[in-house]
Amino acid sequence: MQLNPRKEEEPEINMTSLIDVVFLLLIFFMVSTTFERQAALKIDLPEASAQEEPTEQPRQLELAIDAEGRMFLNDAQLVDNRPATIRSALAELAGEGRELPIIIRADAQTPHHFVVTAMDVTGQLGFTRLSIATERVDDAQP
Repeated sequence: MQLNPRKEEEPEINMTSLIDVVFLLLIFFMVSTTFERQAALKIDLPEASAQEEPTEQPRQLELAIDAEGRMFLNDAQLVDNRPATIRSALAELAGEGRELPIIIRADAQTPHHFVVTAMDVTGQLGFTRLSIATERVDDAQP
């Protein structure tokens, strides 16, 4: 009878298979992820500040859209809200000046697709200075 105790071996965890699984998951998520294509039109969002506006403003185009989707370019109502109508009105009023700033003023109840259509047409015409007008809201109001 042998009563000498055996030396216990330290348990060993093999990390190789765990690392392989992690890499496979990483590759799976990288391959299956869809990437959203960003639009080429850059938008300058308006900044709200308490400073006074300059008295002399550069020439600009203002496209207003009411709640029913009627469009007004510099206070003149467009015949309809089709992209071709918007395109021809902007091209006629701007001429070759594609550096003119365009301000889109949309009613809060305007359907989203009218604003997107206006932005798309301005981008197709080559306008790069686009702003969306907003109203300043005080946070202190309940």
